[in-house]
Amino acid sequence: LDFHIQDSLGRTWQCGTIQLDYQLPGRFNLEYTGADGEKHCPVMIHRVAFGSIERFIGIITEHYAGAFPTWLSPVQVKLLPITDRAATYADQVAAQLDEAGYRVEVDHRNEKIGKKIREAQLEKVPYMLVIGDKEAESGTVSVRHRADGDLGVMETAAFMAQLKELVDSKANKYHTPITAPCPTGHGAFLQWRLLRLPAWQKQWRAFASTKEIRPKAANRRPH
Repeated sequence: LDFHIQDSLGRTWQCGTIQLDYQLPGRFNLEYTGADGEKHCPVMIHRVAFGSIERFIGIITEHYAGAFPTWLSPVQVKLLPITDRAATYADQVAAQLDEAGYRVEVDHRNEKIGKKIREAQLEKVPYMLVIGDKEAESGTVSVRHRADGDLGVMETAAFMAQLKELVDSKANKYHTPITAPCPTGHGAFLQWRLLRLPAWQKQWRAFASTKEIRPKAANRRPH
């Protein structure tokens, strides 16, 4: 039995297999005593869940374009303290998240907060917690999502409750697999490609939905 999975480009990959092996048991001289009291050679069953683990990681990384869902992301939350004064509180929040079993990093670099946010988004970290003096004083966090942007200020416990629900459900909210074949026509193809882009590029999707883009007449090839 072969199990094929389909990626976001509509390609299928053989990963899991279940095979009956009549050869190796005999080569290893394996045997068992049956209900009839006689010796019998068993049949071996090979079960492979993912195939080569390196190959499977490559397939799933390309499938998500590196933007893994929160439950699967290598770093689920990155804390971004604005000043050194907020660093201690950021470490405390990180310790709470780490104790709860989440994969967390704290960016203590002496950089502008805009640069920290930009780099965290390029790393496709699902959630960023911006920590400033106000958040440290009030015991809150300012939450940003890599796709939805600023989600506002909330209590740390409230954020952790939402994160737990998202991770436990293994939600795949921010990934839309494309199973239909690529449509024909330059404008249609552009919109099909835009569906594969990270969700934070909403302005490009809006642009593609309001304008039809065609190649210039001078560049068209004769039929």
